[in-house]
Amino acid sequence: MVVGVLKLRLQLFDSHSLKEKRRVVKSLVERAKSRFNVAVAEVADNDIHDRAVIGLVTVANDGPFVNSVLDQAKNQIADDAIGKAEIIEETLAVEHY
Repeated sequence: MVVGVLKLRLQLFDSHSLKEKRRVVKSLVERAKSRFNVAVAEVADNDIHDRAVIGLVTVANDGPFVNSVLDQAKNQIADDAIGKAEIIEETLAVEHY
């Protein structure tokens, strides 16, 4: 079993309230969940209106497949975030069990 965890730190543009932030983050999270069948959630900086940390997790029996899914999900989030946010940091961990 291979578990992949991807953490994305985002800088949000023109977000002046938590309500505006949640609208952007929810859109990014829901689209990644539905398109890539990964677990996705906002995992940190919940009360900071111009930053967000999103965690993505997937499990499979093949390491390259896990890397591919998380990379595609990251690219989709980056594309969806154009004009709304920018990925400023990413951390990937893949563990074999």
